[in-house]
Amino acid sequence: METAFTRLVGVRHPVVQTGMGWVAGPRLVSAAANAGALGILASATMTPDRLREAIREVASRTDAPFGVNLRADAADAGERVRIMIEEGARVASFALAPSPELITRLKEAGIVVIASVGARRHAEKVAGWGADAVIVQGGEGGGHTGEVATTVLLPQVVDAVDIPVVAAGGFFDGRGLVAALAYGAAGVAMGTRFLLTADSTVPDAVKARYLAATVKDVTVTRAVDGLPHRMLRTDLVTALEDSGRAKSLARAVRRAAGFRRLSGLTWRQLVQDGLALRHGKDLTWSQVLLAANTPMLLKSAMVDGRTDLGVMASGQVAGVIDDLPSCAELMERIMKEAEEVLQGLTASR
Repeated sequence: METAFTRLVGVRHPVVQTGMGWVAGPRLVSAAANAGALGILASATMTPDRLREAIREVASRTDAPFGVNLRADAADAGERVRIMIEEGARVASFALAPSPELITRLKEAGIVVIASVGARRHAEKVAGWGADAVIVQGGEGGGHTGEVATTVLLPQVVDAVDIPVVAAGGFFDGRGLVAALAYGAAGVAMGTRFLLTADSTVPDAVKARYLAATVKDVTVTRAVDGLPHRMLRTDLVTALEDSGRAKSLARAVRRAAGFRRLSGLTWRQLVQDGLALRHGKDLTWSQVLLAANTPMLLKSAMVDGRTDLGVMASGQVAGVIDDLPSCAELMERIMKEAEEVLQGLTASR
């Protein structure tokens, strides 16, 4: 299926596997890429040296295009961009709006720039700065999310910009892909659906918790890092919501120290990242400290398998997913279903 997005990045299918921290590593990304989707490597939880190794590992597993997700506000964003350029990465994606300078630097190196947005004005801004495409995530999506549903947000963005728009939030099958195309999108992006595949390295016990979840078991909370965060409702989430401020801050400081060691950041860089986050979201210093919870709480579940000690970011689609196909099986199923839906629509006219 050819769209403006597939032509832009050179993939066979208009589907993106999103850059999920601790989840979107070389194995999942290369499997998604080999299946015809655009796999996105999550770099925020990697040291720069590990990022270089991961890019090389993906490249050794696939000849297909793949991307790298970056934090635009990270103190070492420039260094990570340099690594991407040196290693020949083809696509850069950003969860936060990249600066015009970063966009220019990447595009001069021949790298496609894709920014994730949650509002029409954000899409207009990054398009004006030269971004090649945008991923627009509605409130159904996992992780940090907004309040506007994809079905309302998507047509707003499609009407506002002249670059390819990829829809995210609530997609998991061929019917959703066709619906997004009908809205004017050039493809869909999926996180939870790719997390729940046989190629995902997430521990089996954690995958089982996702598969057992209903739509009502997926909630939005600010208790983890002070920002709206969609995840599975667990006893830990309830405990975080009920804990006092002093206890929460003490926990956040400990986890900030742990993340600093894992990410290779200095304390100065960590503070700089906090300043950028505080400015961008107008957060209090207490909320900035709480934001340090997120990487380590996610690691506890997604890497260590401790559902009792970690959080599980999740889109609402977790409540309707009940299997663990390989990425190849998933993409074959999605594209076959999309074709059948399109044929059915044509036949019914």
